[in-house]
Amino acid sequence: MERRKFTRLGRDVGVVGLGAWQLGADWGEVSEDAALAVLNAAVDSGVTFLDTADVYGDGRSERLIGRFLRERGDAGLTVATKMGRRVEQTPEAYTLANFRDWTDRSRKNLGVDTLDLVQLHCPPTPVFADDAVFDALDTLVAEERVAGYGVSVETCDEALTAIARPGVASVQIILNAVRHKPLERVLPAAAEAGVGIIARVPLASGLLSGRYDENTTFPADDHRTYNRHGESFDVGETFSGVEYDRGLTAVRRLVPLVGPDRSVAQFALRWIIDQPGVTVVIPGARNADQALANAQAATVAPLTDAELDAVRDTYDQVVRPQVHDRW
Repeated sequence: MERRKFTRLGRDVGVVGLGAWQLGADWGEVSEDAALAVLNAAVDSGVTFLDTADVYGDGRSERLIGRFLRERGDAGLTVATKMGRRVEQTPEAYTLANFRDWTDRSRKNLGVDTLDLVQLHCPPTPVFADDAVFDALDTLVAEERVAGYGVSVETCDEALTAIARPGVASVQIILNAVRHKPLERVLPAAAEAGVGIIARVPLASGLLSGRYDENTTFPADDHRTYNRHGESFDVGETFSGVEYDRGLTAVRRLVPLVGPDRSVAQFALRWIIDQPGVTVVIPGARNADQALANAQAATVAPLTDAELDAVRDTYDQVVRPQVHDRW
């Protein structure tokens, strides 16, 4: 698998990683055996970057990855986690004392002395402008609780503010075939600064897998049911903020481009891989077959100019009016 550099982190990773939200909660039931099968299939396929968070299953995702690390060794992996969403979302919660507590818990869950990468997990917008927050993150590095830090963001403006911080190693942002805004300023700014870009929600919560239609239903404990209108957290995290039927329309325009040698999901992932400035894309998986197929997106041919144009036209004509100015 092609590897790309996290310049400020001083390491490189396979361009397709694994998002481990599904292994914790909010996507229906995933058994422990299924979760470990996903991790094994992903790493056996060349994945070297795992992204989790302390809030996924209240630590379940981290603990499963920790078990995997004990069973497989580190296998040259980079494990990124996130912190901050287990408390009320006020800027005052983002203190050095809390950071120490949160990272100590994640280190215990993962079974490591030093976290490879810790990310602020979509914190309140004022946090990005608070020098004390980033001084505290620098302290975590100095104390060797973490090797590096980054931010997960909701908006492009938050991403640009973070990129300007000299200690920020990575920005995690929603980027996919129905969310293009980061291409305009965020990816160029990150590339110039040497900040890694982690592309999350790459399949728009499964919309871009091509497997759903108007009759698809999701379990009650799946965020695609309970957060469809932003009831529990930012609606942009569910179907990328695209209204479901509109998303189906966009996908149906893209399906004829896919061809016989790749799946719809692999086409969508390859589109992200082809964007200059992307370091790693982190699709999730609920079973080993999905993990394997996602990793194989790194081996399919880059999209042609005509295919890239078609994706852009679909975005402009179908979903841009709904999502472009919101995030």
